[in-house]
Amino acid sequence: MPNALVVIPTFNEIENIERIIRTVFSLPKKFDILVVDDNSPDGTSKAVQSLKNEFSNHLFLEKRKGKLGLGTAYIHGFKWALQRNYEFVFEMDADFSHNPNDLLKLYDACELEGADVSVGSRYKTGVNVVNWPMSRVLLSWVASKYVRCITGLNITDTTSGFVCYKRAVLEKINLDKIKFIGYAFQIEMKFKAHLHKFNILEVPVIFTDRTAGVSKMSGGIISEAIFGVISMKFKSMFTKYEI
Repeated sequence: MPNALVVIPTFNEIENIERIIRTVFSLPKKFDILVVDDNSPDGTSKAVQSLKNEFSNHLFLEKRKGKLGLGTAYIHGFKWALQRNYEFVFEMDADFSHNPNDLLKLYDACELEGADVSVGSRYKTGVNVVNWPMSRVLLSWVASKYVRCITGLNITDTTSGFVCYKRAVLEKINLDKIKFIGYAFQIEMKFKAHLHKFNILEVPVIFTDRTAGVSKMSGGIISEAIFGVISMKFKSMFTKYEI
């Protein structure tokens, strides 16, 4: 069994899911894949199911009852991984905004370079984003600066959703106490890893906006990140904060 699991949350990713699965399985490093599908009406889970015979014992599907949020999908995947013998657990989008080839870089950062958490960073070496309008680039860049200022995280891309966690990190963080389910989930996980004094290493990657399917970004998700970060930092300073 491979020692690494890629968790891919999906909702209406029928246009991307087969290609992303085949691309990951074509890499020289062997990964298992867990797709956590939120009952996509477009048949995403059926497409995954149809591939399971071809990739038996390496492709897994967890189908949930409805659209419950990105953060809860990843928590579901993390707990699933911890029930098995994976040493490295990855977050990755289904839409090719994260280049599957960069899984190898994130893996090497944890396996060979001493990182406990490796982050695929859009901003470590400038602004490495393709196909985003300037307004969205600025929003994302300013958001990361804002989060860094509030939390003290020494990470240029605090909102990145392309991440590798060593098993020990997921075992240490109380996953049942993760509050946020949207955009802020990524920040909260990094913040708690930071509070536990895990070594977080950024790996420069190029982020390419999706060319198929529909973005799940919404105003509510952004609002959660803006106001949630302040609340999270405040609680960590002045109250008993479960990490």
